[in-house]
Amino acid sequence: MHAAMERVEVRRLSGALGAEIDGVDLAAPLDEATVAALRTALLEHIVIFFRNQTLSPHHLLALARRFGEVVEYPFVRGLPECPLVLPVIKEAHERANFGGVWHSDTAYLEQPAMATMLYALETPAVGGDTMFANMTVAYEALSDGMKRMLGGLRALNVPNKPIAQQTREEMRSRRAGAEVGETGTLHPVVRTHPETGRKALYVNLAHTTRFENMTEAESEPLLGWLFAHQVRPEFTCRFQWRPGSLALWDNRASLHYPLNDYHGHRRVMHRVSLAGDRPR
Repeated sequence: MHAAMERVEVRRLSGALGAEIDGVDLAAPLDEATVAALRTALLEHIVIFFRNQTLSPHHLLALARRFGEVVEYPFVRGLPECPLVLPVIKEAHERANFGGVWHSDTAYLEQPAMATMLYALETPAVGGDTMFANMTVAYEALSDGMKRMLGGLRALNVPNKPIAQQTREEMRSRRAGAEVGETGTLHPVVRTHPETGRKALYVNLAHTTRFENMTEAESEPLLGWLFAHQVRPEFTCRFQWRPGSLALWDNRASLHYPLNDYHGHRRVMHRVSLAGDRPR
C-alpha cells in the first residue's frame, strides 16, 4: 500500500471482489498520492466502498473528476444545479427499481463507462443492497476450450432490451433524458482490461442480445449459460447501503445488480459516470 494510505484501513468484503476503505474524507481535497492509492485499490478490488461521507452534488462531481472524465448518462437527466450528477430515486409507491437487473453500465455505447460512482443519501432500514460480480474471475473459471471459443466472438449490446427497459420506466417518466440509438454496438465477448491486462467476460443480461452473425435464437443457449455462470455466488459480493455510503466500481471488470426488496420505502442516490474506452 502507498505511503499516503498508511493511515487508511482497507478491508476486503469477499474472496472475489470488493473492499471497504476507512480513514478518508472524500469531501476534503485529496492529494495526488492518495488519489493514486485509491485508484490502485480500485484496480485490485474492482469495487471500493466508503462509509460516513458528506458529499454535496458538487463535492461528488469534483471527487469523480479526480478519477476520470465525467460523462452524461443517457435516458435520464441529471440534477438541475449539477447536470452531470444523476439522481436515482425510488419512491415508496413505485415498484420498479432503476437498473434492477445484472448489468454492465452503458455496454450499448461504443465507449461504455469506465467506472461509476454512487452515493447514498436516503436508504431503507432494510433492503436495497447492491450485488457485484467479478468478471475476471468468472472468465478465469472457464475451461480452456470455452475460452478459445469465446475469444473470437463479438456480441451485440443494445439499450432497449425489454428486461432493461422496464427498470427505467418510472425514472424516465419523472426526468426524461437524451435518447440513444436502438441498433446497439458490437463488443468482444472477452475484453482485455486496458490497465491490468487481465481478461474479463463482457456480456450481460440487461444489454447483450446475440452473437455477431447469429440470430437471437441461435445465441440464446450459450448466452443463457454465460449469464448464469458469471453471477455464481463465489464470484460476488454484497454491499449494504447506509446514508453517507459511497461505492466506486470498475465497469470494465464487473457486473452489478441493485436488489429490489424494499417496496413501500424511499431510496435516494446520486450517481456519476466516468468515460471509458472501446472494449478490446
